[in-house]
Amino acid sequence: MVHTEPQYQLPRDFEGFGYESHNCQWPNNARIAVSFVLNYEEGGERSVLDGDPHSEPYLWEKGSAGGAREGARYLNAEQDFEYGSRVGVWRLMRLFEEFGWRITIYAVARAMELNPKFGEYCVQKAGHEIANHGLRWLEFWDYDIEKDFQYVKDSCNKLKEVTGEFPVGVYFGRGTPNTHGALPQIFKEMHKEQGTPKLLYSSECYNDDVPYWMDLPYEKDLPDAEKEGLLLVPYNYDCNDGKFHMAPGFVTSTGQLYDQYLKSTFDCLYREGGKMMNIPLHSRITGKAGRSEALRNFCKYISEKEGVWVTTRRDIAKHYRETFPYRPGSKRGGD
Repeated sequence: MVHTEPQYQLPRDFEGFGYESHNCQWPNNARIAVSFVLNYEEGGERSVLDGDPHSEPYLWEKGSAGGAREGARYLNAEQDFEYGSRVGVWRLMRLFEEFGWRITIYAVARAMELNPKFGEYCVQKAGHEIANHGLRWLEFWDYDIEKDFQYVKDSCNKLKEVTGEFPVGVYFGRGTPNTHGALPQIFKEMHKEQGTPKLLYSSECYNDDVPYWMDLPYEKDLPDAEKEGLLLVPYNYDCNDGKFHMAPGFVTSTGQLYDQYLKSTFDCLYREGGKMMNIPLHSRITGKAGRSEALRNFCKYISEKEGVWVTTRRDIAKHYRETFPYRPGSKRGGD
């Protein structure tokens, strides 16, 4: 049963920034901010060994065409996920080390717990960002509000425990109708209870090429000086390597291969200026040898351009908050 709390329902917005769009004024006059995001889920997916009714049928090489059966392990699926954590993730890490770039890890807590050397590498050596992608890679759409709040808190605390870094950004991609609007309040409660950081940003949106502010319905009766709003750093599906396992996939609906489509997206946003680009990755998908070469071609392409800021979502959010601080009633923010 779906539980809907009115105070956490975020409104829809069909106008955005309009014809003029929005220039985010990136540091050092960069024309574009590029955000590589690794969805690290391996070991957090559905598994009979973890009490689930079947092996994971989603986002692996055979996918729903495979042979998953209720109550029985499907080793093919299990081992494709294991490839991501054993091999693919390190191939991607070497790639980003080659270019000297820091990225954001959408981290599933259970997955990080099963591969502690990866968490140690991300935080202590490479300086990558740990963002919250859930306790496990499962739906929780039917949680009541108490379970919803506890799920967010538990996943943040588990990530802190297993990686050493408390996440200040969130992308579940799943959740209840209340989760996204409640995130700032949940983080504020944790801040009061535990002294942990408040929420810096959410990426639970797909509707723009730039960050933007949103007023929170439950803050509407507060004095303006007490309102904090919600900073959204948009995500996307069109550049997501998960499309290798979805129709129309790569070759894309535009008839382009993976690296060609990434280059076309980059070229448009670079020409417009002031925008950000998302490149969502999975270690069991782009971490495969052939696809990683296509990704490397794209990395080499943008590394040769002037004015490209490759960075974490945490740093994008920090810049936006400093340059366009929250102002109630304004998507853009400002002084």
